[in-house]
Amino acid sequence: MPLTRLDVRDATGVVTLDHPAKRNALSRALVDEVIAALDDFHRRRLRVAILRAAPGAKVWSAGHDVDELPESGRDPLGWDDPLRELIRAVEQFPAPVIAMVEGGVWGGACETVLACDLVVAAPSATFAITPARLGVPYNIGGMLTFLNAANLRIAKEMAFTARPVDAARAERVGLVNHVVAADELEAFTFALAGDIAANAPLSIAVMKEQLRILAGAHPMSPQGFERVQGLRRLVYDSRDYREGIRAFKDKRAPRFTGE
Repeated sequence: MPLTRLDVRDATGVVTLDHPAKRNALSRALVDEVIAALDDFHRRRLRVAILRAAPGAKVWSAGHDVDELPESGRDPLGWDDPLRELIRAVEQFPAPVIAMVEGGVWGGACETVLACDLVVAAPSATFAITPARLGVPYNIGGMLTFLNAANLRIAKEMAFTARPVDAARAERVGLVNHVVAADELEAFTFALAGDIAANAPLSIAVMKEQLRILAGAHPMSPQGFERVQGLRRLVYDSRDYREGIRAFKDKRAPRFTGE
């Protein structure tokens, strides 16, 4: 059974996340469908892609499918992790990707939305960076996505507290482009897509790639990279990591000890 629905309106392709039983968690299967849709839109030379949940969704996406994370033993958020593949697909899609957001956006889904070129949100939208609730250290690529979308203090607050940021504040601090009433959200987003589609697609594709490269131009020494990777291994080998995953699956509050 498909986990997404696809639609094409003129030069705009729409991917609707449609797995409410798992709150649109970014499982390997769902991510593969989104990437395949973007590949199809590219082949069809569509000029805009929209990524959304079903109208009126309470949760846009719950982020990583925790059932696919190992309980211990290895870092699950490597180069071939489904989320990393999805983020690269969004960033490298040669036309703008607009996130149309209603409801909660958690963890890896928050990164997915912020990796999109433009974000249009309903007042119900909230955005939360949640790895600290699971005892997970976020990967370097994901942290860079957050830093490119928000200033350092906002990124730190979201990462350290795991508290959701509501749509009004998200617009105020630059996480989203527009907050639009729910009954106007779809019309507004498609009008925005139409304005983009009316412009020169090659020009836009080149500017998107230029901005992607410039946004990623953050030097890191080999020693710094090795230190970060070593610290990540400490977390994934910890009792707290195992406790966070088990508590999530048991639907209880985790009891972290710092070990």
